[in-house]
Amino acid sequence: MYAVRRWVVRHSRVFEVIYNVFEPVIARLDPLWRAIGYGRVEGPVTAVERTVKGFLFDCQMCGQCALSSTGMSCPMNCPKNLRNGPCGGVRANGHCEVKPEMKCVWAEAWAGSQQMQGGQKIHLVQKPVDFRLRESSSWLRVVREIAEGRAAGQGEKK
Repeated sequence: MYAVRRWVVRHSRVFEVIYNVFEPVIARLDPLWRAIGYGRVEGPVTAVERTVKGFLFDCQMCGQCALSSTGMSCPMNCPKNLRNGPCGGVRANGHCEVKPEMKCVWAEAWAGSQQMQGGQKIHLVQKPVDFRLRESSSWLRVVREIAEGRAAGQGEKK
């Protein structure tokens, strides 16, 4: 998994493009998700998300995905669960002080973000982890947020 995770970060631009295509497609499925019921689709969608993102990003299923802001490097892989940058213990070679055999997640995030068009997102402050969302689908959460934003936008136009 570690080798795949590092490969993805090195190819973060490709995965950014894939994400930018995938997000609107899954967002358009909101009427279907609503008809079936978000509660009913949560399990199957979470299972697919865990499989795909687990393989590619070593995803920890925090339910608050920040990959598009962190150079496709999952900050939850940091042994200290730091979501907004490296700790003070990054070694001179860019490796983690807790797991010396592992490259610092944030060193990887910076390198990945430099390849992405949305690379400036790495400067955005991430919200603290809400552990109540653990093992839930961030894909469905994003779809609901987009749908709510559209509904709010339509309400303003009237």
